[in-house]
Amino acid sequence: MTAEAEALGGWVARYCDYLRLLARLHLDPRLQGKVDPSDVVQETLLKAQKCLDQFRGSTDAEQAAWLRAILANTLAELLRRFTRRQRDVALERSLSVSLDESSERLEAWLADQHTTPSALAARHEVLARLAAALEALPEDQRIVIELRYLHGLSVAAIEQATGRSNASVAGLLRRGLARLRSSLEDNP
Repeated sequence: MTAEAEALGGWVARYCDYLRLLARLHLDPRLQGKVDPSDVVQETLLKAQKCLDQFRGSTDAEQAAWLRAILANTLAELLRRFTRRQRDVALERSLSVSLDESSERLEAWLADQHTTPSALAARHEVLARLAAALEALPEDQRIVIELRYLHGLSVAAIEQATGRSNASVAGLLRRGLARLRSSLEDNP
């Protein structure tokens, strides 16, 4: 196995759930019945493999940022393909900024005041574990947690978005967070 293939294999293992989470969060509503976030991630990773020689970084943060940029371009291309629009650089920048903001919200959720390189690497590892734990949740719990903590919606707004009652949303949040905590504690 070549060094490039090993590097890509490592990225797939580390970032697949993370990229799927971001793809799910930023997939245009017009595409949600037509495109699966897993397919978006697969296409993103294929593009990363093709241009692996262009990656100049060395840290986890640089790898994640590079993959987020490729994901933003992939999402913009899919939107153009399905809506027959020409290339829109503003759309790509908007998606890239939005993906970066979501990633920052995820990191802020896990934030610590220490920003040493080892602390940053540990935080990225926890971020990858969090994305995997979110992926493993039942869909209704995952959706309300993403809406609340990653999109920043209020419980009332989640009620409207999901058509569920306040008690139902609160229960899904409570059970989902309990499962997340348990999953993260069981797999340190």
